[in-house]
This record gives sequence, C-alpha cells and structure tokens, in this order.
Amino acid sequence: MRSTTSGWHPSSRVSELAPGVFLAEGPASNWIVVRDGSGFMLIDSGYPADCPLVLESIRHLGLQPADARAVLITHGHVDHTGAAAHFSGTYGTPILCSPEELAHVQGKVKHQVTVGQVLVRAWRPRVFRWMVHVVKAGALTARPATRARAWDAATLRSLPGRPEAILIPGHTPGNAAILLRTAGAIAVGDSFAASHPLTPKTGPQMLHRMYHSDPDAALEATRRLDGVHASVVLPGHGPALRVPLAEALAALRRGETGFNPR
Repeated sequence: MRSTTSGWHPSSRVSELAPGVFLAEGPASNWIVVRDGSGFMLIDSGYPADCPLVLESIRHLGLQPADARAVLITHGHVDHTGAAAHFSGTYGTPILCSPEELAHVQGKVKHQVTVGQVLVRAWRPRVFRWMVHVVKAGALTARPATRARAWDAATLRSLPGRPEAILIPGHTPGNAAILLRTAGAIAVGDSFAASHPLTPKTGPQMLHRMYHSDPDAALEATRRLDGVHASVVLPGHGPALRVPLAEALAALRRGETGFNPR
C-alpha cells in the first residue's frame, strides 16, 4: 500500500497527549493509539490509503501492528474505518463498535455523504480539493470490516486504557465517543471537530451538515457529554484540544470560530 501524502512522518504527527494516549494526525483524519501494561489498541484507523501510515505510527512507538488488542471504531465512515479490514484480515484483530453502528461498519448499510451532495458544492475550491483527496485516499474502493462485532462494557474494560463508550447519535445512528477516564482524555470521533479541510475555522465545531445522518440530532447529542470529565479532547479531524471537555463544549455551542487549540 502507498500513502497519498508524501512527507508524512510519525515523528512530527504522533504526539502523546495523555499518559499512554497518542494522537496521530493523518493527512485528513486522525487515529489514536492507547498503550498500557496490558498492550495497546487503536481508536479509528484513517482512510484506506492511510493504512501504511497507521502501521508506521504503531512501529514508531516500538509496537507491532499484529499485537493490537483491538481496533475501536467511533463510527463507520470510510475515513475512520480505512485500516480496519487490514487489521482484521491480516492479524485477526477484533474490530469493535457500538451495537447501533455494527451494520454500518460491516458494510451492510451506508450512512455516508453522497456523491450528489459533494458535486453540487464542488465549485468551491475547498470542497474540490477535499473531493480529490478523498478519491486518492481510497474512499470509493474501501473494504468494510465485515467481521466487526459490537462491544459491551465488560469487553471495553478489559482493553488498554479501560475505555468507556458514550453513544452520541446523529452524525451516524451509532456514533460514539470513547472516554479514557484514567488518562483524562476523550476521543470524540466526528461528534465535533477541531478543524476540517472544508473550513478555515479552528477550534470546536460541528462538521458541515451534509456529513451528518441527522444534523439537528448531532448537535443536541453532544449534550450527552455534559458532566463527563476530561482534560484532553481528541477529535477525528484537527489537532488535540488541551482544554477541559466542558470548555470545548461551551465553545462549540457558542459557535466560536477563533478558539485556539493549544
């Protein structure tokens, strides 16, 4: 497999944001490596063409991809499931997602932005550049993780970092955030982003409405994160937000555009 982006290197794109929690900022979407004394796991896995980068980021941390305990998928969009089929087919790695998202991750249903939704906006330079990257990243030929299975609380607790799932429906029906309580970090997937190629904005923001299966529900569902304590927010797109989750959510709801991830 070849990367669509030359020059990407884990030394500059992989950072430890909390003890044992590493964010890899891919060319257009992120993945996370969680490591403790019991081994390591992945949260999300980039686009299909990012698979070599995912493997490289793991080896950069002194780990072997075949040893991954699991790959947790926040939701079934192709920019988060890209390497999952490789891990499942090559290493037998368990691919886990919420029960509500299982059919999506397995490829039996689709909750994805349509070609038509993109084409009517393709005259905009940012949309056109994003569309070109998506095609090069293998989105149109992605393999689903057909052997994925639904997680449960006990299975999650047995994994590195003792992750906890929080269902945040709206972006997709089974979209979830992954809380790493001990590390004080939370992976929010696409529940909200810190930046995205379609906009110059930075900081907590909802993705464009066309990405959500239910745009209104997607914003309302972020209230399920109220009262959850984390000091580092790991989005599916954009840099980590090293601020309390409550502060990030407040900025999200105010619609601020100048919030500076630091």
